[in-house]
Amino acid sequence: MTETEFLALSDAIFDRIEAACDDADAEIDPLRQGNVLELEFDDGSKVIVNRHVPNQELWIAARHGGFHYRFVDRAWINTRGDGEFFADLAEAFRIHSGEDFHFPELQ
Repeated sequence: MTETEFLALSDAIFDRIEAACDDADAEIDPLRQGNVLELEFDDGSKVIVNRHVPNQELWIAARHGGFHYRFVDRAWINTRGDGEFFADLAEAFRIHSGEDFHFPELQ
């Protein structure tokens, strides 16, 4: 994947996350600044989603740890173990908000 393709794909992912935050029952305030999407919860805790352009990876930093994901076979897979980006991000949202969270399927 070219850098331009990675940036376009990760922009679409950031858009999807922001839309899901707007639709969520939990209060989640997204703030995008360049390659970083900061998600702040009611209690002041944050989940940070970062796109690391040189490695073409998405990173999640949350209360329960930091995670790296690479695009493999049409999915963002954890580079250090099991896990898929959106499932793991939904779990981070649950941990931070105390409410179940699921990303809607792409149409």
